[in-house]
Amino acid sequence: MILRLAIGSLRARALTVGMTILAIALSVALFLGVEKIRTSARASFADTISGTDLIVGARSGSVQLLLYSVFRIGNATNNVTWDSYQDIKARPEVDWIVPISLGDSHRQFRVMGTTSGFFEHYKYRGGRALEIPEGHGLEDLYDAVIGADVAASLGYSVGDPIIVSHGLASFTAHDDQPFRIAGIIAKTGTPVDRTVIVSLEAIEAIHVDWQTGAKSGQITPREVIRDMDLTPTAITAALVGVKSRLQVFGLQRWVNDYPEEPVLAVLPGVALQELWQIVGVAETALIGVSAMVVVTALIGMMAMIFSSLNERRREMAIWRAMGARPSTILGLLVLEATLMAVVAALLGLGLLYLGLVIGQPWVDAAFGIWLPIEPPSLRDLLALGVVIGAAALTSLIPALRAYRLSLADGMMVRI
Repeated sequence: MILRLAIGSLRARALTVGMTILAIALSVALFLGVEKIRTSARASFADTISGTDLIVGARSGSVQLLLYSVFRIGNATNNVTWDSYQDIKARPEVDWIVPISLGDSHRQFRVMGTTSGFFEHYKYRGGRALEIPEGHGLEDLYDAVIGADVAASLGYSVGDPIIVSHGLASFTAHDDQPFRIAGIIAKTGTPVDRTVIVSLEAIEAIHVDWQTGAKSGQITPREVIRDMDLTPTAITAALVGVKSRLQVFGLQRWVNDYPEEPVLAVLPGVALQELWQIVGVAETALIGVSAMVVVTALIGMMAMIFSSLNERRREMAIWRAMGARPSTILGLLVLEATLMAVVAALLGLGLLYLGLVIGQPWVDAAFGIWLPIEPPSLRDLLALGVVIGAAALTSLIPALRAYRLSLADGMMVRI
């Protein structure tokens, strides 16, 4: 009976109730959407590198090593000598090792020297390998493979020439040894998209005529350089895969105690967690803002109920005259608010999935964040339950006011 009264009352005020439900639904969709993006961004962030057991570089901080070796942010404090790299490579625990050399750039994009093993062993997003839909990998000394963002930003295509600049903010270019774009890597949503990849030997080749960070004035023909021994003397870092996960900590300890030079080995997952904790403040602030939007919508619902009380005084007085107890009126108002919250929660959930279906491909292509479309998690259902419960509690304030309205006040005609 009271349910039918509540539904009938809501229908009688369809426009006002509909606008209130829409406001709450949008706030619920925003809250759940922020939570979905937060968890998806965290997963995508953690999936930037997968399948790599250790990252080895010069001794510094684990986050710093992760930033410059994986995210191309910042610079290494020092290099790792080639001899040390060979010693680590010779360890029986090592299954594969990929050296990387950083330091040069191309129009603000980092240039990374590595081997063909990088394309074989670098994995992201749970084990996905790099794909080169256009062109091929590093086959010639002066081949360059560029990421999707580099190609899109600079309008490059396979076969275009590309000149590497010395350092990150240098006006000096290695224009005497231009590269040719051999391939373009498919979009990954990782720092690889913003990287120009050349061979480790190519990094040595373009610095043949350089001494102490400046051009020597001598120009060695490219044909002569091709015949030279271009084995590097140092690298920036190395990605390491071990034969057994049980050997990771033993190898890490051996590298960190390496007596020949100070080097550091970090677990990518642990370093990623440390890095995520640093940006966790912004994450918390984002959740707080979206929660405040929900609270504001609930306050708006309470204001709507308050404003309708004066219009409904006579209606409530008639119910009292027909035998309805004050608690019935209180329960009616709470039930109306709860029904609105339930409909708003379901509508907000529907809006969220509609947004995911529409925005998933665009967000993945633009930001590299994969938004999975899956059933609501227990956390989502709990959040919806909290919203519905908060709506019921919020409605108690105007409901208690209505509870105190006297029958005489309702029947009195005001002039």
